Amino acid sequence: MKPKLDDVAKLANVSKTTVSRVLNKRGYLSQETIDKVYDAMEKLNYQPNTVARQLYNKKTNIIGLLFPAVSNPFFGELVEELEKKLYSQGYKVIIGNSMNDPEKEKNYLNQLLSNQVDGLIVGTHNQNIQQYQNENLPIVAIDRIMNQDIPVIESDNYSGGKQATEKLIQKGAKKIIHTTGPDTLDTPANRRREAYEETMTYHGLQPIHYSVDFNISYTEKTGIFNQIFIDHPDVDGVFASNDVDALLIMQIAKKFNKNIPEDLLIVGYDGSKIMRNMFPNLTTIVQPIEEIANKALEVLNLRLEKQETLSEYILPVSIWNGSTC
Repeated sequence: MKPKLDDVAKLANVSKTTVSRVLNKRGYLSQETIDKVYDAMEKLNYQPNTVARQLYNKKTNIIGLLFPAVSNPFFGELVEELEKKLYSQGYKVIIGNSMNDPEKEKNYLNQLLSNQVDGLIVGTHNQNIQQYQNENLPIVAIDRIMNQDIPVIESDNYSGGKQATEKLIQKGAKKIIHTTGPDTLDTPANRRREAYEETMTYHGLQPIHYSVDFNISYTEKTGIFNQIFIDHPDVDGVFASNDVDALLIMQIAKKFNKNIPEDLLIVGYDGSKIMRNMFPNLTTIVQPIEEIANKALEVLNLRLEKQETLSEYILPVSIWNGSTC
């Protein structure tokens, strides 16, 4: 006898309404509930009827954007570009601000999936989250490696790291410190550190880096940057992992009587428009934010149309020559 919706509900120990909501992706549902319903459907070999299948595959013209902190100038500008371009293509956008919290990220993902988004563009730091294994959902990552099936859009991190380090060396710095993200995180941004280390070694200089976790407080981060000057009073160059950190290091340097650029040279990374407008003196590596957004949408559209895509798209960076280096 062909199984019915009631049979699925009974086996999953949920109501018929909940099964319908799972099939139609309506309202908020926990991942546990979604999994229970699909497990029951698989065990019973239940096939939704034609109407349910149409609802299940319905195009909503909603795209989810999930990023770690839109207060960060780089992510804020990137999200603005993505939203503007998606809107012009007829899409509605739901934005999730995960704040680098994996639990918050999972909750946002569940809400996005429940709202029947057609696709996702993500720039979050957390990996190995089950929802990213959804083969039926088109996902594009920006500067993050989520899994081997999700294409990554990124700036040329290696070139950026090399340009920053070469700039510092050309200006006379010899004791150059590099601040990086967590060592354990698998991300294309790690190539900045690789380029820094290889460039330093090539010039006969000792590479030294300080890892800064994304989840630490402002006080903890300040403590790490203070420690740089305590551990290395002769530091004369810093390659910061982002512009916000570069500005913070500039402030801390003053406490240690380091004048910029006379005593300390600094190069940042990201080069968002707002940072270049407000702090034009900061020398920084500029990521092509508009081009990254364009490429992300181009690749997402290919995924929506179930066409083949590359695993990685690397876009060129440039250097903004300020007075800090």
